[in-house]
Amino acid sequence: MNRNYRIITDATADMTPEMLIGLPEVDIIPMDITLGEDAYTYGPGGNITVEEFYAAQRGGKFATTSQINPTVYLEHFEACLQGGEDVLYLCFTSGLSGTYQAAVICAEELQGKYPEGRVVCIDTLCASVGEGFLVREALRKQKEGLTLDEMVQWVNDHRQKVCHWFTVDTFEHLKHGGRVSGAAAMMGTLLQIKPMLHVSMDGKLEVAEKPRGAKRALAAQMARMKKGWTPEEGKLIVVGHGDCLDRAEELAAQVKAVYPDTEIYPVPIGPIIGSHTGPGMLALIFWGTER
Repeated sequence: MNRNYRIITDATADMTPEMLIGLPEVDIIPMDITLGEDAYTYGPGGNITVEEFYAAQRGGKFATTSQINPTVYLEHFEACLQGGEDVLYLCFTSGLSGTYQAAVICAEELQGKYPEGRVVCIDTLCASVGEGFLVREALRKQKEGLTLDEMVQWVNDHRQKVCHWFTVDTFEHLKHGGRVSGAAAMMGTLLQIKPMLHVSMDGKLEVAEKPRGAKRALAAQMARMKKGWTPEEGKLIVVGHGDCLDRAEELAAQVKAVYPDTEIYPVPIGPIIGSHTGPGMLALIFWGTER
């Protein structure tokens, strides 16, 4: 007999309530950030909003993030096991964080304590709205009746099909986080380059193109979707934005004009990835072959 299972993810997975209407409940583990000199928690029960975060960034503050404390994992995982549910944890990419390894250690510890239960941790190889995209689609498959084993197989088969194509408006936060050098940031700013990055097959951030100006950057994102989109996997499109809803709606309108048979959601990019990408970041997420 298959036990019920709960999908758990972390606050890196950016989603909106509208995306989750009618789907099984998901448990989201909050995460800690430091903004300037002050420490905050982002996610359920947290004490900072997306709007407050970007206002502080625009005011000149830089942010850093930290991994989830193992005791927090134990608390969330154990609550499900005590309630008779198994756990499927869909984790922030190991290409950008050590979070996954910490979660696996906690899962192994609980397995000895609850031998009748299961805690399965999967490295999504996705981040931010890409991770949220995968979690949302997994919830859709859970509603269809996939067992835990079937879901594990489905996620492993599909995680590298989530395409993340995004542009950043400023180099400052990438530079501060060590993602680009100071010289590259200065040259990019002078040339008005809006670098287009993607999440690679192994879940790392890489620069793919260096379009000059916001219009060319947006056109480059559309070109990537045209080249690789696989609607047979699903019609969900997520347009993530770093506190620039007007630009996100512009990109969503362009996608809808070319591909009217899509389900599009503009989604704010939260502080966990926003710490590195800054205000004005624009992401296009879809199922595709060109990751």
